Amino acid sequence: MKATPFMQLRLILLGLIPLVLISPAWSYTKAKQEVSDLKTRNFLTQLSTDTPKTDLYKKDIPTPETFQQVLKEAYETFKGVNEGKNADYIPFLAKADPNLFGIVIATVDGKVYEIGDSKYPFSMQSVSKVFTFAHVLQTLGSTAVEEKIGVNATGLPFNSLIAIELNETRSVNPLVNAGAITTVSFVPGNTPEDRWNQIIGTMSDFAGRPLSVQEEVYRSESETNLRNRGIVQLLDSYKKLGSDPLESLDLYTRQCSIEVTARDLALMSATLANGGVNPITSKRVLAQNYVPKVLAVMLTNGLYEDSGTWAYQVGLPAKSGVSGGIIAVVPGKFAIATYSPPLDQAGNSFRGQKAIEYITSKLGVNIFSGATSRTQVASYPKQGGQ
Repeated sequence: MKATPFMQLRLILLGLIPLVLISPAWSYTKAKQEVSDLKTRNFLTQLSTDTPKTDLYKKDIPTPETFQQVLKEAYETFKGVNEGKNADYIPFLAKADPNLFGIVIATVDGKVYEIGDSKYPFSMQSVSKVFTFAHVLQTLGSTAVEEKIGVNATGLPFNSLIAIELNETRSVNPLVNAGAITTVSFVPGNTPEDRWNQIIGTMSDFAGRPLSVQEEVYRSESETNLRNRGIVQLLDSYKKLGSDPLESLDLYTRQCSIEVTARDLALMSATLANGGVNPITSKRVLAQNYVPKVLAVMLTNGLYEDSGTWAYQVGLPAKSGVSGGIIAVVPGKFAIATYSPPLDQAGNSFRGQKAIEYITSKLGVNIFSGATSRTQVASYPKQGGQ
């Protein structure tokens, strides 16, 4: 007998009944898993988007009153400290007023708190290494940077040639002179000017305003950078550079001579704290997945041979420069920048280190302290000037 359409439908429905009766739990579990997977995919998509998602991280940011209070305390505590001396191997830096002292905090939501000589212009020097490293990291990728430049601490002074010889791969890290010159050599471009435009453009995007070179500093360094000339020739002999050695050295020297203020440095490092997005302009300067790489190298190499001591005592990714600037990043919250020319024996600003250590301790933002930081931040306004 030929089955009618009604009978066909009846048979189909009867066939489905055992599936429903036998495996309701399986159907429910599968549906629940699909919903969970969808939520996970949506969350990961949200994290990877170029739109800033600072609300995910902005918990426990101190109040404006707390920031202002701790800035005042740090400034008053350390402005009279006379230890350290200006860098004297660069004639222009030797002439800087040793009494200059400024501190700035910039938050991921674009608020800026400052005290002292926060708007006094000076050259970036080695602080610039962070931002060119970020640009090359984003351009080449993390694997290429690790292979071509290196990321390990040397434990030696920032201008060491021995560090190159001791490493079998002849690689160091992007935050000492040898690694920084190598980094500059891999900035892409057909001409030196093309590559310079990328360097100064990156710095300006991090700062949120156009930056320029202090020409007198550039001339002073170019005339006296004999040790760096030795470094670049040694690197070239090991075929570690991505472009002409003297051209790379010149671009590196110009990079170090870029003029900034402590306020500029605070906003540049707050861009890293904000996941690669400038908190003032809202422009994404660095892809979020590269920010942890930059901060990791800052933590392990940012204060040269004293980086381990800094991580142990302060616990923040940081970078210093021999002109007297220091930046420190509290991921997801804020950044601190200081300027004070007198340096310790390792080439790090003496007052700057003390001020940042004080602020970090008072606000409880050591990245290794975990939940303790929330308690300290909440209770800090009650502590006054203790």
